[in-house]
Amino acid sequence: MPKPLSLSFDPIARADELWKQHWGSVPAMAAITSIMRAHQILLAEVDAVVKPYGLTFARYEALVLLTFSQRGELPMSKIGERLMVHPTSVTNTIDRLQRAGLVARRPNPQDGRGTLASITDKGRETCDAATRDLMAMDFGLSAYDAEECGEIFALLRPLRMAAHDFEE
Repeated sequence: MPKPLSLSFDPIARADELWKQHWGSVPAMAAITSIMRAHQILLAEVDAVVKPYGLTFARYEALVLLTFSQRGELPMSKIGERLMVHPTSVTNTIDRLQRAGLVARRPNPQDGRGTLASITDKGRETCDAATRDLMAMDFGLSAYDAEECGEIFALLRPLRMAAHDFEE
């Protein structure tokens, strides 16, 4: 896929200038627009790396979560809770992973109505290979060093806390 031509100016900076002229200075507008554009860029780059494995970043995250679990399996409800996504999204994600042979399902013996998702050997191999490729491209953040990545994490943490992603 060819990359689009670069603009000769920063469109977000230009929008910020125009915003100031029309409505006054609102630094949050330029910040959110930058964050949203960065999200688009990163998601496209990461998805391009995991696509050869039949994954999207969301499916990759589910495989990593199962890899990190003690037994390689978790209740579907716990997957949604940990990935902070709607139960329907979890079902769709696990359906795709199951069709690819990367995850299996079984009834949850602790909860008669629940289902456990378990990573398969093929799922572990796929997760490991995709992880190597993602690490090789610094998850799309090669423009930043380790310290700057830590600063980005720290800068966004209060936003996540304010959204009640977790309790301190």
